[in-house]
Amino acid sequence: MIALKPTKGHLLVAEPSIIGDVAFNRSVVLLADHSEAGSVGFILNKVLDFTLKDLVPHLSANFKIYNGGPVEQDNLYFIHKIPDLIPQSVEIANGIYWGGNFDVVTELINQKLISEKEIRFFLGYSGWDANQLEEELNSHSWIVTTNESPKDIIERPYRSFWKDKMMQLGGEYLLWSNAPENPSYN
Repeated sequence: MIALKPTKGHLLVAEPSIIGDVAFNRSVVLLADHSEAGSVGFILNKVLDFTLKDLVPHLSANFKIYNGGPVEQDNLYFIHKIPDLIPQSVEIANGIYWGGNFDVVTELINQKLISEKEIRFFLGYSGWDANQLEEELNSHSWIVTTNESPKDIIERPYRSFWKDKMMQLGGEYLLWSNAPENPSYN
C-alpha cells in the first residue's frame, strides 16, 4: 500500500495500536485543513449523548452532535454540503464545506430547510501543530486514506465507520475489524 500524504479532504484512520488513546481510539477524522502551520480535522464517528436542541434551545431540530476532537470542546463546529444556502462557507474538498454563517444555519434549520443528511455538528475539533501530525504518522498512529465518497460523508453511519475502513485496508487490518473495542473483553 502506498502511503498518502495528509491533505485537506483526506481521512485519518486511527491505527489499532492507539488503543489506549481515549480521544482517538477507533477514530476516523476528516482533515478540514492541512498546511505547514498545522492541521485541523473532525472525528466523524464519535456521537455524543445530546442533540443540537440541547446546546441551542431555540432550534427545533434534534440533530446528533459528534465529538470533533479534544480541542475547544466548548465550541460548536459544522461541516455541510450546501454552500449555496450557507454564506461564508469554506470548501474542504470535493463539495464538502466547513463553517459559515451560523445565524443563517439556525434560521434554515428552524424553517426545516436543512436536514441532518446535509450538515453535521461537532463539539471541539482535532488539531495538530506544525509537524505534529507527520510525527504521529511516522509513529504509525494514523493511516491516511482518500475519502472515496465525499458528498456521502455527512450521512455515513458512524457506528461501523472505523471497522469498514479496517476491512477496506485489508491484510493485517482485517483481524482488527472484528476485535472488541476493549481488548480485555477478548
